Amino acid sequence: MSIEALKDALPDYAKDLKLNLSTLAGEETVAAPLRAMLFVASALAVRQADVRDALLAEFGPQLSPEQVGAAKIAVAMMGMNNIYYRFTHLVEAPEYATMPAKLRMTAMARPGIPAAEFEVLSLAVSAINGCGMCMASHEKAVRKHGIEPAVIQAAVRIAAVVHATAVTLDAEAGAGAAPALSQAA
Repeated sequence: MSIEALKDALPDYAKDLKLNLSTLAGEETVAAPLRAMLFVASALAVRQADVRDALLAEFGPQLSPEQVGAAKIAVAMMGMNNIYYRFTHLVEAPEYATMPAKLRMTAMARPGIPAAEFEVLSLAVSAINGCGMCMASHEKAVRKHGIEPAVIQAAVRIAAVVHATAVTLDAEAGAGAAPALSQAA
């Protein structure tokens, strides 16, 4: 399974997604290892088996075990933090914002990759999970690390296209219109 199989599984009306996957796979604004980590983290975050399997097969071999582990840490920690902090941000009870989270997050302190790269992964996963407070926090941290806005934008574009691919494949599977990648490949 590969990114080509993933693109082949998309219906004709999703031609833009096919083109965006191709373009972003070679996006030169983002260094190759970070780009691969973004695809892996996004694939894990969208929780769609065909997308996960295809993008791990495509980008996983380009990464060290530490880099794959960091992508997994970003997905796990943002899976928890995005829910918690979205709650504290959206409810209309200000005392929650002043209370300590009391959630263990030590994996984020030593993810096995540079802090700037981990912040970019966390930003992309937070975008997928829809936590505005977390996106703002990670975007601010990424900028403090000197990451250029074009890299930040590309990271979120990768997350957006991977998410849209997963949504489209799930919609087609629900309509009985798309074969599973394992059948299409």
